[in-house]
Amino acid sequence: MQTSLHFFLFFITLWVSIIIPAVQSQCIKDEQLSLLQFKKSLVFNHSTKLVSWNASTDCCSWVGVTCSRNGRVLVLDISSEQISAGIDSSSSLFQLHFLQSLNLADNQLGASIPTAIGKLLNLRLVVLDLSSDYEYLKLGSPNLHRLVHNFTELRELYLDAVQISEQGNEWCRAISSSLPNLRVLSMSACDLSGPFHESLAKLQSLSVIRLKWNYISAPVPGFFADFSNLTVLDLFGCSLHGTFPKDIFQLPSLLRIDLSTNGQLKGSLPQFPNNGSLQYLDLSGTKFSGLLPNSIGNLKMLSTISIQDCNFNGPVPKSMTNLTQLVYLRMANNKLEGSVPSFSMAKNAINIDISYNGLTGTIDSTHWRNLTKLSRLSLSSNKLDGDVPASLFSLPLLCDLDLSSNQFSGPVPEILNVSSYLLNGPDLELDLSSNNLEGPLPMSIFSLRGLKTLNLSSNNLSGSFPLDDLHQLRNQSNLQTLDLSDTQINGKVPNWIWSFSNLRYLDLSCNSLDSLEFHSINLTNLYYLDLHSNRFHGQIPIFEPPCNVHYLDFSKNYYSSIIPSTIGDVFLNVEFLLLSSNNLNGIIPESLCNPQSLKILDLSNNSLSGTVPRCLSMLVVLNVRRNNLTYVDEFSENCGLETLDISGNQIQGQFLKSLVNCTQLEILNLGNNLITEQFPCFLRKTSTLRVLILRSNKFYGRIACQKTNGTWPVLQIIDLAHNNFSGEVPAGTTLTTWQAMRTRR
Repeated sequence: MQTSLHFFLFFITLWVSIIIPAVQSQCIKDEQLSLLQFKKSLVFNHSTKLVSWNASTDCCSWVGVTCSRNGRVLVLDISSEQISAGIDSSSSLFQLHFLQSLNLADNQLGASIPTAIGKLLNLRLVVLDLSSDYEYLKLGSPNLHRLVHNFTELRELYLDAVQISEQGNEWCRAISSSLPNLRVLSMSACDLSGPFHESLAKLQSLSVIRLKWNYISAPVPGFFADFSNLTVLDLFGCSLHGTFPKDIFQLPSLLRIDLSTNGQLKGSLPQFPNNGSLQYLDLSGTKFSGLLPNSIGNLKMLSTISIQDCNFNGPVPKSMTNLTQLVYLRMANNKLEGSVPSFSMAKNAINIDISYNGLTGTIDSTHWRNLTKLSRLSLSSNKLDGDVPASLFSLPLLCDLDLSSNQFSGPVPEILNVSSYLLNGPDLELDLSSNNLEGPLPMSIFSLRGLKTLNLSSNNLSGSFPLDDLHQLRNQSNLQTLDLSDTQINGKVPNWIWSFSNLRYLDLSCNSLDSLEFHSINLTNLYYLDLHSNRFHGQIPIFEPPCNVHYLDFSKNYYSSIIPSTIGDVFLNVEFLLLSSNNLNGIIPESLCNPQSLKILDLSNNSLSGTVPRCLSMLVVLNVRRNNLTYVDEFSENCGLETLDISGNQIQGQFLKSLVNCTQLEILNLGNNLITEQFPCFLRKTSTLRVLILRSNKFYGRIACQKTNGTWPVLQIIDLAHNNFSGEVPAGTTLTTWQAMRTRR
């Protein structure tokens, strides 16, 4: 019976364990009839193979059909025929009893796996896969055992993305009891769970184990090291835990191992044998730790090392210079120390990332001389020093260079002898930020016409110059990220900077800019705009819609206007709006309640007056400290505030009890106001409160609450100074129950 499922691919490929010769033979009549009936049952819009099938020609000559010497149909390939609808168990397809290879890939077959597949007793390999729509293909049989129990000669089983949904003891036993000669086990994204059952150990012919994207949630058993023919082990994203058996790494046949994205899996690397066969090693996102063994240099066939986001420490082994086949080296976010070794022998290297470690010393220009295929180099967030080698800019295919957050000194290198690809190629990314680079900013950097990302911020550059003088910057039509913060630029932000249609991130903060041209600005794509800590003055700029800015920072300038009443109508998509430390006056406009995505609003350190609107209680963070506000509307019942700072105003306490609606409050600062109220016991059910500041108000009475056992269990900071509290603090209540103050976090 056909079960219709839309937008998925039913992909069955059946291969024999020996090569099947393509022989033109006289087709057997009943098999030709079965094929024609099968074609008639299919729904397809376009065909390059099925169109050749007709009764007037020998079926062994049809495109996609291969026969044996005696005319039996052995191989059927109707992949990529735009077939839709399903195949049910009564299909004449299952009358082809000698069929050994069936390929229905790249079609849209809406059905479960027909139970009649069990009639094809000559199967040697089964593949069941899905289309790009990632809809689960379901078993037509009641369980995995019923599907495979007749396929005793099966060598390769591919059930990727078939919804099997069985426990470890079920699917392991089903496979081991029915498929004793299995070589390839591929069941990724099958909704399998663990633990691995010991019955799998019977499958001594296993060469490939691919079980990624399942919820195994168990250790990897030691008997995996007994699979002497194992070449591929892929357990990506299986929620594995425990300690990984070291012996598996030492299997002489092992070519590829992927244990990545198993955040609780521990382990360390062994001593690797000479001339090891391993080609691909991915441990990223695990808890693997310890030293990288010097014997890793024995793996001369290794092309990919991915160990980012682990806990490895110690030096990068110098023996890695032996890895001449290396293409991808990803070692970011560990605790590696020492110098950067030479990779000049890795002539095929494309991507090298050793960022976020503790590497020290200089980087020798000769280390990179032969890397003619290198496209990405990231050494950011280390402790590297010395000059930035100008030779890096001569690498012919380099398009992403990140040396940020180190201690490089000396001048920013003049980019003169750059490759033509670097000069004109697309998507060039250059980040030299947060170093100790000195001297003037070389204008030659802006000759890199393919710039996609340019970040030169936070160095010790000298020589103030107007932003408008960067004429070559105008030609960067591909620019998406520009960060020139803290680079001594001054003058105006010219109108032409808004003409970059692809610009998404612009940071010009911490400079001496004093005016902003914004005639006919198109900010449709701009996502992040940071202009804080400059010398802008006058009115807060309001851009013309449509405006898609999500992060907007005008803080620490000299704006002295009111907040425009339309600000919330223009910046409808803003999530972070920072206007603090200006000279803004007037009221807080109600239009700030209009952006549904607004989460953080900082209006602190201004001269605003009037009321804090009720609707702002929908934010996550609201900071209006140090203004002249006199009133706060009551907070709504669906208050979402986690941080509220209204300190340093002239607010009285009429609103106070409505704070009980803010059940997610973590930080509450009411200090330096005119609040006359007793100790706020009405907040005792706000269990998330970590910081409570009441200082310099007119709170009075005892510091106590009745029945306070467990009140504010995570409270760590409280400031009650300069109020009118009186009496003793009763033992066993309030202050004495705040255990979080006694623990280190």
